[in-house]
Amino acid sequence: MKFVSLTRHLGMAIAAFVVVTACGSTSGGGTASCKPSTATSVADCGGLDALVTAAKAEGKLNIIATPPDWANYGASINAFSAKYNIKITSANPNGSSQEEVDAVKNLAGTSSAPDVLDVGLSVALANTALFAPYKVATWNDIPTAQKEASGLWWQDYGGNMGIGYDPSKIPGGTINSIKDLLGSGFKSKVALAGDPTKSNQALNGVIMASLANGGSADDVSKGVDFFHQLKMAGNYVPVIGTAATVKAGQTPVVFEWDYLSSSHGKDVSGWKIFEPSGALLGNYYTQAINKAAPHPAAVRLWEEYLFSDEGQNNWLKGGARPVRMAAMEKSGKLDATAAAALPKVSGNPVFPTPDQQTAAGTYVKAHWSAAVG
Repeated sequence: MKFVSLTRHLGMAIAAFVVVTACGSTSGGGTASCKPSTATSVADCGGLDALVTAAKAEGKLNIIATPPDWANYGASINAFSAKYNIKITSANPNGSSQEEVDAVKNLAGTSSAPDVLDVGLSVALANTALFAPYKVATWNDIPTAQKEASGLWWQDYGGNMGIGYDPSKIPGGTINSIKDLLGSGFKSKVALAGDPTKSNQALNGVIMASLANGGSADDVSKGVDFFHQLKMAGNYVPVIGTAATVKAGQTPVVFEWDYLSSSHGKDVSGWKIFEPSGALLGNYYTQAINKAAPHPAAVRLWEEYLFSDEGQNNWLKGGARPVRMAAMEKSGKLDATAAAALPKVSGNPVFPTPDQQTAAGTYVKAHWSAAVG
């Protein structure tokens, strides 16, 4: 989520003429001077104060697939709710990107529909018809390649794909190569953190495996082949890796984003993360507003918060790299301690283009069942 300091960057936008009642409808319908459901920036609602008034009147926000320990989302959820007295309903916290989209479609027209989505880029690109254009106040800090020009989607935080593992449960206590996972000492131990036909994180685990086995961002087939080999060796566990399965020892080796994998250290002593040089894969998640959001003012205020300095630093404290990181480092607003704690990596990560992500998802959906089940 991208946010600049709201007081600093929005102050000019809420100049003396702000009418705080401009967006006062409790239904989000607004008034003749402001309709939150069609606002494409905070200025469209007469400034931040007016948007806050409208959001407080709605009093609710629906989020989905955002567990509190995912990139420190809990800190933002708690801070936003306390700051604006807005109740946040968090549905299906461990859901996939595709399940977020399914909820938007299945709950359309109801008060329980998700207001906002946080999805993988390939899923976002396939569903732009569901999104409302909006540009947060810190829009200019977001690199051009990481946002849709009209504001239909924009990236928020990211990291690198890694292989997290419990060293006490594998041969030698160390993974030095992705090919190590094919060894007999990894029987029933290797998992993905989702279904790659639905989950952005799991899909990128397959892409990373492809990079490490002679494939490329344009050729994910080597990754599907690798997981087929894992299955044939009896090493692949057809269980979605989560904090609970890691803690229970059910999935001691998991393909997962490094900023999520690091959290397992609180449950598993000595937990390590292997990020293969030469196959380093980076990726950012994507924000989008449901164009039929039941709480149109609250969701826009939520985006302003997430992309403020405070919101961006919350993700950074969770081990994720916020999209405004470069701009905040330049301005001196970046949490230096949290930045210094990020995993050290060797080499430059590959960032698949939107077309490559989409093509990879299409290939995996067509071949995963036959190859892995």
